[in-house]
Amino acid sequence: MTRQTPANDSLFTPVLIGGCIIILISFAIRASFGVFQIPIAQDFGWLRAEFSLAIAIQNLAWGIGQPVFGAIADRFGNRRAIILGALLYAAGLVLSSYAITPGQHQMLEILVGFGIAGTGFGVILAIVGRAASDKNRSVTLGIATAAGSAGQVFGAPLAEGLLSIFPWQTVFVIFAAMILSALFALPLLRAPARATKAEVEDTMRQIIGKALRDPSFALIFIGFFSCGYQLGFITAHFPAFVTELCGPIDPGSMLAGIGITTTSALGAVAISLIGLANILGTITAGWLGNRYAKRYLLAGIYLGRTLAAGLFIILPITPETVIAFSIVMGALWLATVPLTSGLIGHIYGLRYMGTLYGLVFFSHQLGSFMGVWLGGALYDTYGDYTAVWWIGVAVGALSAIVHLPIREIPLKDRAPALAA
Repeated sequence: MTRQTPANDSLFTPVLIGGCIIILISFAIRASFGVFQIPIAQDFGWLRAEFSLAIAIQNLAWGIGQPVFGAIADRFGNRRAIILGALLYAAGLVLSSYAITPGQHQMLEILVGFGIAGTGFGVILAIVGRAASDKNRSVTLGIATAAGSAGQVFGAPLAEGLLSIFPWQTVFVIFAAMILSALFALPLLRAPARATKAEVEDTMRQIIGKALRDPSFALIFIGFFSCGYQLGFITAHFPAFVTELCGPIDPGSMLAGIGITTTSALGAVAISLIGLANILGTITAGWLGNRYAKRYLLAGIYLGRTLAAGLFIILPITPETVIAFSIVMGALWLATVPLTSGLIGHIYGLRYMGTLYGLVFFSHQLGSFMGVWLGGALYDTYGDYTAVWWIGVAVGALSAIVHLPIREIPLKDRAPALAA
């Protein structure tokens, strides 16, 4: 098990710093895959759907692996789960660099997906959440989530820059070395086990059983689907969408003045802007989660995403609307994560938070699978992404609605018949 240390009520603890480092590197790599779509497809002459299916499988494997790695961390120790995840992540990237058929690439993305699960939110947020005091937990989860956004800021531009120097295969190997370097942060992850007496006495099976019988858990599960759908589709397809459909960049514009002269560069910068805006968005969401009902905040975030996506696809696609959409969507991008993970910890306790969040996160990644795969499949069928955007608008509206009836009351404080 992970070594325990005395509880620390300060905000910026070694646990938070170490967790942020690992998430930052993991998500920098993960957020860059959309940049590889056109180079890989052109290199082998693949259809758009074939690469999209590989990334969709990666997202699905991430979702399947998340409760598994959450349980490994809860049962055998956080650092063991992270080391296993980093090794799988690196192996998947290195082996993918040798893939020459769509089938090979798709199968190897399973390793990458499991690697992301072991180095991503499910494991890290549970560590950070347990190490934080009650008054700091929500904002601490927001800061850790913002680290993923910080990785997104430089991940896509880094990939774009490396691709201008190296073939995509070499970039994959460089990224494998990066994720292994994140293991140097492991000594910082010595988190205290903050759990109530009742949580310690309950087994993992009992806690999961109580959650699965609670209607609020089902609503959280359903609501997280649209988050995954929208994030998966935009991360994998937005750079290509911008490259192909955005109007030309005026040589005299401000964008050209800062070096963004092609739509390809704009697509990478758009992903970076989403991450940059979300640094503030996730920290703000975490701060608000300490003060207001998380279910209402989540409903508002999903409503905001729905409106932003609907307006973007209705208006003409120009460099200016791409920038505006990236900033607005970025502010709401991962703001759902500290609120959703915090809601799970609040209702069901901290002892098995990693496992329970992993189960909910499977819905997120099922949505990611659908968003990425449908993006490629419908593009190849219709020649554009319009239908995929509108599906995202619909599921976003559904998520805004299903969060409203969630009972934001800890199970231990409910009537015995309901908490049993």
